[in-house]
Amino acid sequence: MNDSDEGTGDTAQAKAPSKRKDAQRNKEALLDAAASVFVTSGVEAPVRDIAAKAGVGLGTIYRHFPTRADLIIAVYRHQVDACAEAGPALLATSATPHAALGQWINQFVDFLVTKHGLAAVLQSDNTGFEALHAYFLDRLVPVCAHLLEAAADAGEIRSDLEAYELMRGVGNLCIGADSDPDYDARRLVELLIAGLRRPH
Repeated sequence: MNDSDEGTGDTAQAKAPSKRKDAQRNKEALLDAAASVFVTSGVEAPVRDIAAKAGVGLGTIYRHFPTRADLIIAVYRHQVDACAEAGPALLATSATPHAALGQWINQFVDFLVTKHGLAAVLQSDNTGFEALHAYFLDRLVPVCAHLLEAAADAGEIRSDLEAYELMRGVGNLCIGADSDPDYDARRLVELLIAGLRRPH
């Protein structure tokens, strides 16, 4: 093998990961667009609306997600992942652990709103929904627990709070937020998080 052959191989190898990264970015942009459309129009929104928002053809969506359920599940998992990744990032950049917790809970509320309609769509496939629920708990409960622990270690909140209990409480406060315009779930969640603080 001569030098020029080796160079060509290296270039081909460099292009492959770069292509994979582009494909991954495109898929993430597609999932972000779908999540945004689901929030405004519900999970039954026309696929063409999602394609238009993502700036891709219908064929691209169907190639990645052959059925609507595939797309909904992928959006749900994508948003769980984004919410999970936000925890450590907020802890590293926020003024205090309590502030990081508040911002993360805000993102969690956004997530709860965007999964509106998911259960109804997946009711025909209970095992699929159970797997998603398990994924949700596995990814998010440890992140919330870490934020609570950091705030407790800093002396900002009491130390006997369970992550699952808090997330369940926040979830309950969000019920009905999409059907009653006079109900401000976010304000109540903010009051809950403010109430976790230790009195000075």
